[in-house]
Amino acid sequence: MSHPNARLTVQGRLTLVGRIESGWPVGKAARAAGVSRQTAGKWTRRFRESGKVGLVDASSRPHRLPPTVPSRRCHRIVNARLRHRRGPHWLSWRLHIARSTIYAVLRRYGISRLRIRRTEPVVRYEWPEPGDLVHLDVKKLGRIKQGGGHRFNGRGPGMNDTGQGWEFVHVAIDDHSRLAYAEICRDEADPHGQRQQLPIAAVLRSPA
Repeated sequence: MSHPNARLTVQGRLTLVGRIESGWPVGKAARAAGVSRQTAGKWTRRFRESGKVGLVDASSRPHRLPPTVPSRRCHRIVNARLRHRRGPHWLSWRLHIARSTIYAVLRRYGISRLRIRRTEPVVRYEWPEPGDLVHLDVKKLGRIKQGGGHRFNGRGPGMNDTGQGWEFVHVAIDDHSRLAYAEICRDEADPHGQRQQLPIAAVLRSPA
């Protein structure tokens, strides 16, 4: 069976070759069949070499396939990977195997990425008493009134009078207890000078 995009079926190719064998010029027979002169010559050559069988589409499978990696070599690569936990470059030097082969084997067995293995417990550092160390941070946030910001109302003096401007979130976290306090203020340097009427406070506690 010919492929879907083929101009000629096996019977059409037989008709084309029959015309050429009966004395038609190759170009004239190709135009009559709606194919190129090279295509007509190809089918004629195949017919002369193999007969009617040569007019059937051949398999697209290549005549030679690259050899696969032997299972013994694959096990050697996998064992070295798990034992040494090193990358393909180091394994290639150690095993005297091409890096491309090691890459392919590691991907095939699903171990192309190394996971971090912790050998020591995580020790959290903290100050011994509450209040010994307090972390302070200020986050600057834009205040936009209802109806849009400067893209709609423009820039210039008096922006704060229209409800636009900046607000500053002051955050304090105790290093020992992880007690946190946050408050929205209108000033970055002196939060206690211009404090809002309703400050926002949050107390968070995490395991030590």
